[in-house]
Amino acid sequence: MVLVSLKEILYFAILTFAIGYIFTGIFVKRPRTVWDRMHPKKIKLEDFKFAAMVAAPAIILHELAHKFVAMGFGFEATFELFSFGLILGVFLKVIGSPFLIIAPGYVTIGSAAFTNALAYRLIAFAGPLTNLVLWGVSKTMLKKIKNMNITQRSALLMSQKLNVLLFFFNMIPFGPFDGAKVFFGPPSG
Repeated sequence: MVLVSLKEILYFAILTFAIGYIFTGIFVKRPRTVWDRMHPKKIKLEDFKFAAMVAAPAIILHELAHKFVAMGFGFEATFELFSFGLILGVFLKVIGSPFLIIAPGYVTIGSAAFTNALAYRLIAFAGPLTNLVLWGVSKTMLKKIKNMNITQRSALLMSQKLNVLLFFFNMIPFGPFDGAKVFFGPPSG
């Protein structure tokens, strides 16, 4: 069983690019510099990189947690890009929507996982738990590290906010959300 396939690496690259674009200037904002104030209408590569650096790890590590926990139980697990979810997110960004709906990908697991309710629930909880851990790491770093520059501090603040939001959003016990899988277990067949 391959840990991460080339196809998945390609999907993560596409996801990173799309997430960077979607989150640029919306939720994840790089601190403004004098140059930014002098050139307000230019599209800034730095803003895109900052957004991708903060938002993509939260989503990618969430999905990898599902995959690796499933693999730890001995199940086949593959990350799949959800094109419609990414396209919807990009479209909402392009039209300037005040709402952000994004479902960039998911992990498929072998059907054997559906026969083990505990494993199924733990696999589902692994993603949100990862976001909760990332939130805690960001919060701890903000408290413990005193000599950060403003960009580092902003990145950790944004990471903290994004990860706690992803945790609670994914734990909604409804439909395809991880929370429904955690609370209700595998679908009965």
